[in-house]
Amino acid sequence: MLRDFDVTLYGATGFTGRQTVAYFRKFAPPGLRWAIAGRNQAKLEALKAQVPVLVADAGDQSALDVLAARTRVILTTAGPFALYGTGLVDACVRFGTHYVDITGETNWARVLIDCYHEKAAADGTRIIPFCGFDSIPSDLGAMLIANALGPDTHEVKAFFQMRGGLNGGTLASILNMYESGADTAVRDLFLLSPTVTRAPSELEQDPVGAIHDADLNTWTAPFVMSRINTRVVRRSCAILGVDFAYQEYMKLGGHFAAVVAATGGALFERSMRFAPVRGLLHTIGPAPGAGPSEETMDNGWFRCDLFGKTSGGHTAQAVISDKGDPGNRVTVKCLCESALALALDQFPDRAGVLTPATGIGDALVNRLRARGMTLSVTSAPPSSQAGSTASAY
Repeated sequence: MLRDFDVTLYGATGFTGRQTVAYFRKFAPPGLRWAIAGRNQAKLEALKAQVPVLVADAGDQSALDVLAARTRVILTTAGPFALYGTGLVDACVRFGTHYVDITGETNWARVLIDCYHEKAAADGTRIIPFCGFDSIPSDLGAMLIANALGPDTHEVKAFFQMRGGLNGGTLASILNMYESGADTAVRDLFLLSPTVTRAPSELEQDPVGAIHDADLNTWTAPFVMSRINTRVVRRSCAILGVDFAYQEYMKLGGHFAAVVAATGGALFERSMRFAPVRGLLHTIGPAPGAGPSEETMDNGWFRCDLFGKTSGGHTAQAVISDKGDPGNRVTVKCLCESALALALDQFPDRAGVLTPATGIGDALVNRLRARGMTLSVTSAPPSSQAGSTASAY
């Protein structure tokens, strides 16, 4: 594609957007043609990114069309995406522009699949949501395990530990989900893989309460992002034509901690159905454009332990981990490296509304490893199944 820019960062003046600009200034390779974009020219120029500035409001379709027509890849952080993202995706599909974002809004992603997957696939355009902490560690980790075990992979489980902060954009997306009624739709276990018609297995049911896992000998509770990540991994399975059960949990130190976490999560979910509670969070929570301190983001971390097994009893384990606040530092790294991979690297010959594993695959694994993220399969697969991780994608 002959375009003015390789990558354009949309939503660049928001809290996460400013971090993507800083990341590109530090890590964009020489010669990369990149630009920043948003709705307010003065705020964009105040970033002093020393790259071209493009102005396009999310409600101005003609401006979004011009934006998409000028760049090969669009990276966007402008959410809630159900409110502000559809016009940009529409422009990208019509102009053949690859797209990545950090949404966790599975209900909105299902709209994209229904409306745009077939045309994007036919035209060779890659529309890849979920390129932040939700859901790259889950998606890549599950596929690394499945590749290690081969076609007989029966189930994969992920166990998360993390520390970080909350930014205003994430809170706004959560509140919009409950205010729009989408919290009911996202309970569909195969929401993002509508071609799957089989009944879900017991493992695939959303966890409720404290659970002891015998494979890792650990107590767990429902993971706050599992209703996002599990749906993404199941879409990857559907796209790749594999069929294993996937589930994920929050890993905790003991039974009491698991009970407390599970109870707290359930109470939070129920309380979010009441307008006064959401109104209170609008008042006391971080506003869009605000977020954790630099110290909080620097001192954050996450670790995901994955365990998989085949129907024949072979097992494999993997670790995905990194330093930095998952919702901010890790999200920005994942998103920016996803965009750079689409602009510069070789990736699977596959198009449409995809997932990180199916749309970028090994190129993203290699980039994240090069930037310090651990992505490792910690036990060897059976010798007859050994091979490159590239075959998973």
